[in-house]
Amino acid sequence: MTNAITMPQPTHSTREQARAEITRGTFDLLVIGGGILGTSVAWMATQAGLRVAMVDAGDFAGATSSASSKLVHGGLRYLQTGNVKLVAENHRERRALAGRVAPHLVNPVPFLVPVYKGGPHGATKMAAGVFLYSALSAFGDGLGRVVSPAHARRLAPGLKTDGLKTVATYHDHQMNDSRMAIMTVRAAVEAGAVALNHARVVGLRTTHGKVTGAELRDGVTGEEFGVDARLVLNATGPWVDHLRRMEDPGAAPSVRLSKGVHLVLRTDHPWHAALTIPVDKYRVSFAIPWEGRLLLGTTDEEYTGDPAEVGVLQQDVDQILGEAGTAIDAAHIAPDRIGYAFAGLRVLPGGTGGTSAAKRETVVTRGRGGMLSIAGGKWTTYRHIGRLVIDRLRKERSVPLAEDMCPTLKTVPLPGLGQPEAVAHRLMVDQEPPTRMDPLVARHLASHYGSVSLDIAELVRSEPALGERIHPDGPDIWAQAVYARDQEWAVTVDDVLRRRTTVTVRGLDTQEVRDRTSALLGKVGG
Repeated sequence: MTNAITMPQPTHSTREQARAEITRGTFDLLVIGGGILGTSVAWMATQAGLRVAMVDAGDFAGATSSASSKLVHGGLRYLQTGNVKLVAENHRERRALAGRVAPHLVNPVPFLVPVYKGGPHGATKMAAGVFLYSALSAFGDGLGRVVSPAHARRLAPGLKTDGLKTVATYHDHQMNDSRMAIMTVRAAVEAGAVALNHARVVGLRTTHGKVTGAELRDGVTGEEFGVDARLVLNATGPWVDHLRRMEDPGAAPSVRLSKGVHLVLRTDHPWHAALTIPVDKYRVSFAIPWEGRLLLGTTDEEYTGDPAEVGVLQQDVDQILGEAGTAIDAAHIAPDRIGYAFAGLRVLPGGTGGTSAAKRETVVTRGRGGMLSIAGGKWTTYRHIGRLVIDRLRKERSVPLAEDMCPTLKTVPLPGLGQPEAVAHRLMVDQEPPTRMDPLVARHLASHYGSVSLDIAELVRSEPALGERIHPDGPDIWAQAVYARDQEWAVTVDDVLRRRTTVTVRGLDTQEVRDRTSALLGKVGG
């Protein structure tokens, strides 16, 4: 890596524009929280004609929503609990995302379910399960079936064959959750919303006992300011009860938290299929090819600490490697292959019993000051949850939402809509040497930005040095960092390296990379 690039100076950013706009007038809806639920509601509500502001204390998808298993899936394990309707609903939304809404961000991936002698499930039961799973998707991804261990091993190079009786197969999809979030924020803003990250709520505004806005502190400048709104929606994920207690100090807990940890490992050979590894009668562990690495996880245990302090413990690493080791050869999951690890918190309905058996459903409550709080959701059905919230908003007299104002979910794609193969081809042929794009970089941009990657290519055309890779072992280029700063609300080094690009998750965010990124941002470290 050279140091020859003169980093472009920051321009008037989208964040600065949002900061100027957010104090003007009264919004119909203020969404607090820019994760899965907040971004979806902001997008849907703006489509429905409301004037919407969305703020987040950190970065968009900066916590739980960028710590998922990166799956858009029907939920094979839900069949074990008999929730056939839920699986069918998940499949419909999965296929809508992959086909009409975000085919440039959501990618198909085959899954293998190894069945071992003495394992929690038998071969006949598993074969029937993947057939039913395919049927609930109307066989849109082909037929779930059984394949030989030898064939499965070619798709998943580390698959253990000792004691392997058979392997069932089915299909789902995956995505980069951080990129999905940023594109959803962009969709909301293009539809008219105002979105501001790194803006922490330090208090709620009230009028005659009703919550009518929030007091905020800008995480960049330290300045405090206020936002007025007819209705406030609390979509702060693991912090949902913290904000509810700002409204009502005596508010009882509404949710509980479950910690999920994932590991990202380097591989010697590419994996062409993921593994769903049965752990017991209900739980599974995943091994998923992702961003040129192997993603392992996840854990599922109750968490009662400060959400801001959640992290990866050695016992989490040991558990994940141990569960993966029931189906993957030890050499492929050696601890020294771990390049990155992350932890997130699932938000579950309050209750008792183990978190792995708790229902994955959305909780909506209304506080004594009229603030709505929503918690619990997943990427597969995030648009559907957004629509449910819009239906709930129709009952609020303070929100000017007519019955005929409904977001057209089936027809509104995320920005950048386009087939990645076609976009990658255009990126490679549209430019002449020396700015002609490397095929690996072109495919990477096309599958993370869609046609928006043409804007990044234009940055390279105007300043060829921006075509240099951020790290020589990864496909991300410096033009992405500039684009993240100027067009995607990136403020910190982690905003750029972890959530706008894939540098961190690949384990490539060296000190040199972080220093150069900080210089590009002009003022902020990591």
